[in-house]
Parts: sequence; structure tokens; C-alpha cells
Amino acid sequence: MPSKNLPSTVLRTAPRLFRSESELAQMSASERIRYRLVTADKRHHANDNIADFVREGELEELKAEVAEKVREVLRALVIDTESDHNTHETAKRVAKMYVDEIFQGRYRPMPAVTEFPNAERLNELMIVGPITVRSACSHHLCPIIGRVWIGILPNEHSNLIGLSKYARICDWIMSRPQIQEEAVTMLANELQDRVKPDGLAIVMEADHFCMHWRGVKDVESAMVNSVMRGAFLKDPNLRREFLSLLPNRRKG
Repeated sequence: MPSKNLPSTVLRTAPRLFRSESELAQMSASERIRYRLVTADKRHHANDNIADFVREGELEELKAEVAEKVREVLRALVIDTESDHNTHETAKRVAKMYVDEIFQGRYRPMPAVTEFPNAERLNELMIVGPITVRSACSHHLCPIIGRVWIGILPNEHSNLIGLSKYARICDWIMSRPQIQEEAVTMLANELQDRVKPDGLAIVMEADHFCMHWRGVKDVESAMVNSVMRGAFLKDPNLRREFLSLLPNRRKG
């Protein structure tokens, strides 16, 4: 008997638990991955990483599935992809772009990041940037192109990471559909957990093509936001020093 405590919409959409491997094999890749996420009670919003629930070979299956759905979108837009040489392979290209490139931060695990002990007990301000980042607006899937600056105030117990690793972590976080405010917070959380500094500051400045390309079509507007943690939040002089040292930032 269906549970009286669950709304009917949940009962209709929730996957049946404890499917056998043979049953899972009959599902599409997206259904199998979603089944694992839902049965594990794991959120899978647009900007969540779901790499732990994707098995070997399933991303190739997923790309094929996405390509077929994109073909349906093109047909609905009344585009004759059979006779139009320019769009004949568009669905396959778009699927590859989404899974392997612009949304790869959802499907791939965190890149390997080597950490070093702070042997010299460094405790001076360090700034990394500008790091070029590319993301996509989760509202319209339009590009977000911007730059990130990261300020670190380490302590003797901090984990130091290589300069290029900041760029790798940024790319992993940003390569998902999302809004800029949440992306910067996610980046701050990742760096705070990994480096464990006394202070962390991040500034992101980006152009949003959901404004440039559509809607108001304002090509001059950019969005700037920041996250300040620890010493940067408590010490206004340190915060001013960080902001004054940001290289190549547009001045309003």
C-alpha cells in the first residue's frame, strides 16, 4: 500500500528501491545515475558534483543520450539537420561540449592537488590571480566569463598548494551551470577546507551573456562579488590591502 504520508507526486516520481543489476542495465545512463543519487538521498542540483555516482563508461552513454535529446530540440526548432550540413553533427557536438567541457565539473572528481606543510611558518598575505574562469548561467545556460582573485593569509598549520592548483580548483568549481554568488561561496568553502588559512578572500568579476546576448542586451555590465573569511572579515586594514593589490581589475 502507498504511504499516506507521502504526496502523490513523490510516489509517482521516486524510483523503486533495490533494483537488481539486470534491471539497472536496462535503464538509460541518466536513469541509472539518477537512481543511485535518489536512493542515496543525494542532492543533484545543477551546480552539484555527482562524480561519485557515475561509473566507468557511463559518461559516453550519457553523451549519446544527450545528443539524441538535442536532436529533438533541433527538430522542435524546425531545423532540418538531415540536409543542413552546418547542423548535421550539432547534436553530437553539443552533447560533448556539455559533458566533457562546460559542465565537466559536475561529472569529474576533484583534480589531484598536492599539499605541502607550511615548513617556514609563512603568515604574510598571498594573492593569486587573475585566474580566468568560465561558467554557465543556470537560468539560460548562457556563458559566464570572468576572472577570480584569491587572497590567502596562511598560518603555521596551513596546507600550502601549488600556484597552478588554484586555477585547477577554480575550473572544477566553475565548470557547472550556476549563479555567480553560489559559485564564489563554493570555491571559498573548498579552499577553506583544503588550505585552512587564518584568512581567505575571493573576488570574482564576470560578464554574463544572459545580459549581453539576450534580455536587456547590455554589453557594458559586469557582476563583481566577494567572499571574506576569517582575518579578512575581521580586519578592515587587511581587507583594504588585499583589494588595493588586485592586478588588472576593472575600475567602476
